[in-house]
Amino acid sequence: MTPYKLEAGTAQHIGGRAQQNDRTALFTGARAPGFVLAVLSDGLLGGASGSEQVLHTAKQLFDEFKPGDNPSTERLANLLREIVQETHMIIKMNAFTTKTESHCTFVGLIITPDGRAVWAHVGDSRLYHFVKGACLARTSDAAYIEHLVASEKLPAEAAKNHRHSKLLVNVLGNSRKDPFTTIGVHDTIVAGDTFLLCSDGLWHFFTDTELGAVTTKTTPRQASEMLINKATERAQGKGDNCTMAIIKFVKPPKEVPIYKVEKMRRAV
Repeated sequence: MTPYKLEAGTAQHIGGRAQQNDRTALFTGARAPGFVLAVLSDGLLGGASGSEQVLHTAKQLFDEFKPGDNPSTERLANLLREIVQETHMIIKMNAFTTKTESHCTFVGLIITPDGRAVWAHVGDSRLYHFVKGACLARTSDAAYIEHLVASEKLPAEAAKNHRHSKLLVNVLGNSRKDPFTTIGVHDTIVAGDTFLLCSDGLWHFFTDTELGAVTTKTTPRQASEMLINKATERAQGKGDNCTMAIIKFVKPPKEVPIYKVEKMRRAV
């Protein structure tokens, strides 16, 4: 595995909305040294209560996670599925008590000490994987559409219009339907890899090429400032909440040799 240094950061902007319903965070595991979890959620219905619950559940389950020696990719994927399912259940229970339904999206990314990346997503928030600026992978609704066609016996065109139907929409907290979680994997992280998690208030205004160029050529802080400024400009005051988490892997700085001068002893 090529050595690298991890650079990461999160950023938010309220956009043209009255309140910020997105949430994002970076966690280290209490019982999983060297593991990192990035999480992002967009509260779609019921304010920020759903996205707040995503972060709370993700931290709790990640802190309880004991990886052991070299946990399998499937086990890591199951941890992300567990975060989705438990959050979904809690949101539905809260809705029963408060009589107020909440919906939210989910994107989660686990980075392992041995250089693997495993991610999961539900809804229209996205994860991008860039390699030296080129988009190698991006989450989409393709797998969910295939799931609707196969499990619901829906015509392909009807499945593609799932966002227009309360019965088919894929979110956490939907009382009519459980969330469908899509899993992605990258086995070998090297210097030059960049991951971007973001809500639709960001990706809606950029091409894959633009996002790849900005996140690759600048630090996470610089990239987030540039992207938020440009998204705000392009939205013309009508943009959604804009939220992102950026995880970059860069070459470590070269070690500078340190020379110590010692007093020469006189030969006898």
